[in-house]
Amino acid sequence: MQGDPIDRRILKLLAADARMAVSSVAAAVGLSQSAVTRRIQALEAAGMIAGYAAGLGARQLGFHITALVDITLGTQAEEELARFEAAVGAIDGVVECALVSGAQDYRLKVVCRDLDDYERLHRERLGRLPGVTTISSRFVLRTVPTRSAADALLGGAG
Repeated sequence: MQGDPIDRRILKLLAADARMAVSSVAAAVGLSQSAVTRRIQALEAAGMIAGYAAGLGARQLGFHITALVDITLGTQAEEELARFEAAVGAIDGVVECALVSGAQDYRLKVVCRDLDDYERLHRERLGRLPGVTTISSRFVLRTVPTRSAADALLGGAG
């Protein structure tokens, strides 16, 4: 990662609280507000800050099932991958889609209200995606807390 230790501290602060006021970030890193604003703008321009988002509580919003869905396509031709990716991007409930190595082509992370909702999604949407030959689903029983994305990307110090 490029950037100095102050940039790393700014990134960690904003990763922990994207709504943190620039004045609070400035106080935490010992710089003026204008200096921190310039640094944040530079981090955004460099793509190190890719965006700002609110973390949503899936369970609190009524989504009690999380499934990891492995999908195999009939071919890995670039146009088939593009068709699949465009179609899967339009499905509500799919929160992640990764092209992966190994026996399967894609791994999806899907949230649903309940098993009936998942069954409907599987039958009406996932099974009809272009090029799909196999679908294998696993249900998440518990998510184990791990390091934050900021700690994983930037290290624990800072």
